[in-house]
Amino acid sequence: MSIKSLLQNPHKELERALGYRFRRRARLDLALTHPSFRHEALDTAEDNQRLEFLGDAVLGMVVADYLVATHHDHHEGDLTRLRSQIASTQPLARIAKSIGVGTSLRLGRGEAQNGGMQREGNLADALEAILGAAYLDGGLKAVQKIFKNLFVPLLEQSETGDNENPKGALQELCQKLWKINPEYRVTSEEGPAHARTYTIEAVVRGVVYSTGTGPSKRAAESAAARAALQHLRTE
Repeated sequence: MSIKSLLQNPHKELERALGYRFRRRARLDLALTHPSFRHEALDTAEDNQRLEFLGDAVLGMVVADYLVATHHDHHEGDLTRLRSQIASTQPLARIAKSIGVGTSLRLGRGEAQNGGMQREGNLADALEAILGAAYLDGGLKAVQKIFKNLFVPLLEQSETGDNENPKGALQELCQKLWKINPEYRVTSEEGPAHARTYTIEAVVRGVVYSTGTGPSKRAAESAAARAALQHLRTE
C-alpha cells in the first residue's frame, strides 16, 4: 500500500479483511477508539463503548438468525452452545487478532505500553464496536456480510473439529474396501444468501449411504461423510 493511499484511508486493509467498506470512515475510527485514548486526547470526546453495546446486541441477533435458519435439527441448548463458540470474548478476540484489529486500535499511552494491543478484552470489544459501526453505516446487511466473511468459517471449524476429517476417513475406508472414492451430490440449497443451508448425499458404489446438511457445501459434505462412516462401520 502506498503512503498516499495509507494517508487517505489508514484502515483500508482492515476494511478488506472485514469485507465491508465504510461509507463514513469516522464510524470505524470511533469503533477503534479505546476509552484510554479518549481520557488522554483533549480533542476526542467519544470512545467505542456505545458502539460496543450496539454491536453486541446486533451480533446476538445475527448469530441467532443464522443458527435457526441453518440448524433445523438443533435444540435450544445446542444453539446456545454454538452461539457461545463464536460470540464470546475468546473467539471474538481471535477473529479480531486475525484481521489486524489490534494494530489499528487507538490506545492511551499507558494502555499501549501495557500490551493493550494484544489484550483479549480490548480486541473483542473493538470487534463488537466495529459491528455496531457497520450497522449504523450500512444496516443489518452490512453486519451480515461481515458475519459471513469472518464468523461462519469459525462456526464451521468448531462443528467439524480441527483434528477431525470425516471426508478423508471415508475416502480411506472406500479405497481400502473397494479401491474407489465416495461421491457427493448436492440435493438442495435453501435459505437467503447470508444463511444458506445445503443438503448433500454421500454416494458409495452408486448407493446413497447418507445425507448431511450444513451452512456450506464443505460442512454438509463433512456431515454426510460422518454419517456414511457410521453406516459402513456397522454393516
